[in-house]
Amino acid sequence: MSFTVVIPARYASTRLPAKPLKEIAGKPMIQHVYERACESAAREIIIATDDVRIETAAKKFGAKVCMTSVNHTSGTDRLQEVVSQLKLADDNIIVNVQGDEPLIPAQVINQVATNLALMPSASLATLSEPIHSLDDFRNPNIVKVVADIHGKALYFSRAPIPWARDHFADINVQNLPDAFIAQRHIGIYAYRVALLNRFITWPPAPLEKIESLEQLRVIWNGEIIHIAEALVAVPGGVDTEEDLLRIKKILES
Repeated sequence: MSFTVVIPARYASTRLPAKPLKEIAGKPMIQHVYERACESAAREIIIATDDVRIETAAKKFGAKVCMTSVNHTSGTDRLQEVVSQLKLADDNIIVNVQGDEPLIPAQVINQVATNLALMPSASLATLSEPIHSLDDFRNPNIVKVVADIHGKALYFSRAPIPWARDHFADINVQNLPDAFIAQRHIGIYAYRVALLNRFITWPPAPLEKIESLEQLRVIWNGEIIHIAEALVAVPGGVDTEEDLLRIKKILES
């Protein structure tokens, strides 16, 4: 099984400008992400960016860089431009590793690629992990997912799903029910190139626009997303200055 890792990296982050170049333990954050990807079984790792400052930094540590348009509205569009530039075949597998996850374990990169390779009916594969906290369950910034017995994703939502009707009938409840199966979506994806090429032809789906979750465009158009629980815990990425300080403490200790 062969796959390519693509790491999209934008300079103009709204909450944390120049995020990929923030220094952590003497290296730009994007280098930490690249080094985690190098620990995986990927045959090739590519940093996809629209900014020459990120390109310059990436080339200094020896990464292959693909320059992409500044006009992409989503990371998926940027990935499709990369596979188009590389002229990759439809059955090639691409793993999208976010450029703000310097602690991403190589095991989950391999896992999501393997899962897609083993499920020919799926066009996309991703991962999840259990939710143990009521605060996390209710947090709209933590995306929840429900799946069927075969690992086919049924729906992704910012709302708390599944809803334990009887347990939450008491509005003062302070905990999740016993043996609850709520799952947090982890934003790592493996795509078949053919899916990326179809994706850019579809208009944003109504559910996607309501939830601001582009994976719902895939489900809306009848494609199968495979989802499995991650083999190892996946530390959170960097969205804010507080996240950056947390990651710095871990990597500098």
